[in-house]
Amino acid sequence: MAEVSTQVLIVGGGTGGIAAALALGARGVRCVVTESHEWIGGQLTSQAVPPDENQWVETFGATRRYQSFRERVRGWYREHRSLTRAARENKALNPGGGWVSHLCASPRVMHEVLLGMLGECKARPGIYNGVEPVSVERDGDRLTAVTFGRVSERGESGLTVRADYILDGTELGDLYELGRVEHAIGAEHRDDFAEMHGRTDKADPMDQQAFSWCFALEHCPGEDNTIEKPREWEFWRHYVPKMDPPWCGPLFSWTVPTHNVEGKRTFPFIPWPDRCPEGMWDMWRYRRIVDASIYEPPAAIADVCLVNWVQMDYWLEPLLGVDAAARRHAMAQAKEQSLNLLYWMQTSAPRVDGGTGFPGLKLAGAELGTRDGFAMAPYIREPRRLKARTIVTEAHIGTDQRRAEGRPNQDVSPLGCAEAFEDSVGIGHYTLDLHPSTSGRNSVYVPAAPFRIPLGALIPVRVRNLIAAGKGIGVTHITNGCYRMHHTEWNIGESAGVLAAFCLGRGVEPAQVHESRQLTEELQRELVADGVRIAWPWEK
Repeated sequence: MAEVSTQVLIVGGGTGGIAAALALGARGVRCVVTESHEWIGGQLTSQAVPPDENQWVETFGATRRYQSFRERVRGWYREHRSLTRAARENKALNPGGGWVSHLCASPRVMHEVLLGMLGECKARPGIYNGVEPVSVERDGDRLTAVTFGRVSERGESGLTVRADYILDGTELGDLYELGRVEHAIGAEHRDDFAEMHGRTDKADPMDQQAFSWCFALEHCPGEDNTIEKPREWEFWRHYVPKMDPPWCGPLFSWTVPTHNVEGKRTFPFIPWPDRCPEGMWDMWRYRRIVDASIYEPPAAIADVCLVNWVQMDYWLEPLLGVDAAARRHAMAQAKEQSLNLLYWMQTSAPRVDGGTGFPGLKLAGAELGTRDGFAMAPYIREPRRLKARTIVTEAHIGTDQRRAEGRPNQDVSPLGCAEAFEDSVGIGHYTLDLHPSTSGRNSVYVPAAPFRIPLGALIPVRVRNLIAAGKGIGVTHITNGCYRMHHTEWNIGESAGVLAAFCLGRGVEPAQVHESRQLTEELQRELVADGVRIAWPWEK
């Protein structure tokens, strides 16, 4: 049994948790970060999800520290890889060339860059990998310590960490349940928060977004890398989702539901070394993380495609509101579904030449840090959501709803203008994007205005020393669909770290900061000085 004391404990070393650690470390505040997986970074690394980013991310659409991280990733490639002259000189280098993002890159590289940034901190955070929280000690309305269980060989058995402030950066909002912190799961009724796209029948805690287990592929033409037929192949090969609105055919298909007039779209799949015609969007290059064309010959390198598609979304079982055994079963089934998708691609998927199957496809784990080619962890979109002092709703950010309600300033941008929270501690933007759910609701994909992150959404209604530092802030089932993205989670975590340092330095608590306009403005000045944007340029 080991016991550690620190000023700040960050539970969960994901995108938000590491951003919080960087903010704290830069201020010389001692903190401990715990993470269940070998890599830090969450969505960016262990979950292997190339970042879906807003169109302004290169200029003013993210924090300065997040932009620095992105430039450091580009710099890593220029320093460590034999790039063509054009690639080396490209200021907007996209190492993977994936069309989903301005920066598709290897999760391994992102992990290394994050470690390098942590190593430069004035107070370097202590990181404990291979552990997960199992219990929380409380003293009235304060959380005083968290005890962790070992989940890998690297983990320390029986670790207990005591801290003045505790930040939840876990993927599922673990501390909310363990610490009896008020929270919500699942989907609300439309009337609960007057949301245009809320459920029309009743609230349903078991109505949760799908999650996915990503994997990476290489293509070796002429080889037969076909895996053994998965045990549930007969189910998945014929599976047609029962959804409302209806799905567009079998799940395993290049035709997927979309929100255009036809309600569906067919994407080609043209694996390396064949080249996709200019201007065509194909699935191989959708989230590609290695683009062989940017390397100087005779570099022995091939493209690597990162698979994170709706065909592998797992919605047959929920992750929240169930016991640990049911959660483990759901995660195992999600990985099984991904394996079946691979087998379908190898044996049955239509090719543009009229044939079927790509037996040369091979799982490629080098970029993901795994032997089997699957990400270390599943990509979880929807965690437990904090019942916070502020709950962000669709009425605050939904373009269609705000225009229908006649909210002011909706002509300032094509996407309208979101609620101008006076206690803003950051900004973000992404479409209200909800993947198919466990209740059989098909995806929701509607516009959202560029939004602010209110301070009140990070602070619990009761608990005095807990701060949300990840996706599990005060949002609804609907608004989680855009506050969950990489750049926004980073901003949430970074601002949570600054808030914890601010409270320690002034001897105040987060709720007191939120209740005081003067303290909130002082916090905002520190955030802005540190490169956190708290408003969009057209809002000033």
